[in-house]
Amino acid sequence: MDFTYTPEQTLLRDTVGSVLTRHYTHERRAEVIAGDPGWDPKVWAAFAEIGLLGLTVPVEDGGIGGGPIETVLALEELGRTLAPEPVFDCALLPALLIGRAGTADQRAALLPGIVEGEQLFGFADAEPGVRWPDARSQTLAVGTGDRWTLTGSKSPVPYGDQADRLIVSAVVPTGERALFLVEARDEAVVRTSYRTYDGRRGADIEFRGAPAELLGTGLDAASIIEEAVIITQAALGAEAVGAMAEALRLTTEYLKTRKQFGVALRTFQTLTHRAADMYVSLELARSMSLYAAMSLADGVVDPTVASRAKRRIDLSGKHIGQEAVQLHGGIGMTAEYPVGHYTARLTTIGHTLGDADDHLRYLSGLPGEQPEAAI
Repeated sequence: MDFTYTPEQTLLRDTVGSVLTRHYTHERRAEVIAGDPGWDPKVWAAFAEIGLLGLTVPVEDGGIGGGPIETVLALEELGRTLAPEPVFDCALLPALLIGRAGTADQRAALLPGIVEGEQLFGFADAEPGVRWPDARSQTLAVGTGDRWTLTGSKSPVPYGDQADRLIVSAVVPTGERALFLVEARDEAVVRTSYRTYDGRRGADIEFRGAPAELLGTGLDAASIIEEAVIITQAALGAEAVGAMAEALRLTTEYLKTRKQFGVALRTFQTLTHRAADMYVSLELARSMSLYAAMSLADGVVDPTVASRAKRRIDLSGKHIGQEAVQLHGGIGMTAEYPVGHYTARLTTIGHTLGDADDHLRYLSGLPGEQPEAAI
């Protein structure tokens, strides 16, 4: 099997990395996330210019038609710099949902705004008290045809406070889960915004009879929602790999330059062994991330594959994050130094859509599944 990236894939990765390197240092990122909206509109415009926001939009709909491998490469670069722009949450994932479920008219009306960076969409699916893999929904949709109203709560909604429109999952009177479009600034939509542990933005959203438009024509979108969850798990894994790679790089550079008892820390064998173990964890995570992406590229949307990958990546992220902080000593705990911020992001990813223990329980419950296969 050929694991070599194509020239186009390499160019995409390098272009995204170049944009981020040009705009972000650790100090600049800290300044951006401390203000509003929590990300840099200039960087967002640059992403739109290079076509990144249209990565999951087919060429015929105005995008660049990238697949899962291209998405993984781009998200690794975003993870490497901890870029706070909501590329996946507000562009790539909503575009996928609209492409999968939307009518031709809806695709024509909505996708150009995403590609050009003029419209931010949020996906409101998770609900208070409901953890992966539970897919229960208490948000109700009442109506018929093109006249619907939604009542219920969604939490957390990544960057839900920033979105112009929301794609909302809700239960229709027949019991199925459907997808709806909602204007985020409607008076019947109450948003409570907050900063997340890793410095990003989220929102709790309450729908009080909010007017909504059915996305597509079908009332059963369960398979599309499940696919969105699996793709999100793969995307989080790719971003985590980028964050782990940079955390390891920072750690090895620190061991080369920091001196103790007059000699560099790299001369202490125990510390170099711990750094080598971090590298092993990184490569395990990278392999599983590629496994998940290649499965999606082959049209295999399998929750078991996604769960195996997510568990391994979460374990690697926890190991690398903790070791990075410990090998840096006291400086690793300071807000002024970047390594703690990578650990915070890896921790957040590790608790999104199931942590390592959640995925072990899920895999253990599958017929014929051996838990050690995911360790």
